[in-house]
Amino acid sequence: MKVIASSIRKGNILEREDGNLYVVLSAESFHPGKGTPTTQIDMRRISDGVKTTDRYKTTEQVERAYVEDRDYEFLYNDADGYHFMNQETFDQLQVSKDVLGDSAAFLQEGMKVMLSVFNGVPVAVQLPQRVTFEVVETEPAMKGQTASSSYKPAILSNGARCMVPPHIAPGTRIVILTDDGSYVERAKD
Repeated sequence: MKVIASSIRKGNILEREDGNLYVVLSAESFHPGKGTPTTQIDMRRISDGVKTTDRYKTTEQVERAYVEDRDYEFLYNDADGYHFMNQETFDQLQVSKDVLGDSAAFLQEGMKVMLSVFNGVPVAVQLPQRVTFEVVETEPAMKGQTASSSYKPAILSNGARCMVPPHIAPGTRIVILTDDGSYVERAKD
């Protein structure tokens, strides 16, 4: 299916002229004051994990591969990979660490995700946009610091590092974005 380059998003699967499938890692559009707007797409070849970058005119056509997107629930991970279960058929599917990439750190047991499956093989995972984690370790707040001052480093319950405002203390549950691992707000639960 042909689509214009500016409509490509992270997680989409593209089929290039070489016949290989690529998963989009990031897509960024540039609109210079003069000249032609372009879209830069960073992608990883599914067959062997080689990363590549392409630049297209925003109105140029690219081939988007037909993949089946299905809802799955994350069960657990072990030495073999990450295990997911189809909500409707209860079939289990194993996904390798290569497919998940950096987003593996944000998986939580029971989390609902969208798996893209091509010919029975999982090729991409879309996590929820926001996830909640507990702050395990961070520096104490300094007296006289305001909320508008710089952020401080914190370690979350999943082992990931995140920059948080000075008022966040260990034990606080916070919401972070799965795209880049950045702090959004204090959890409301």
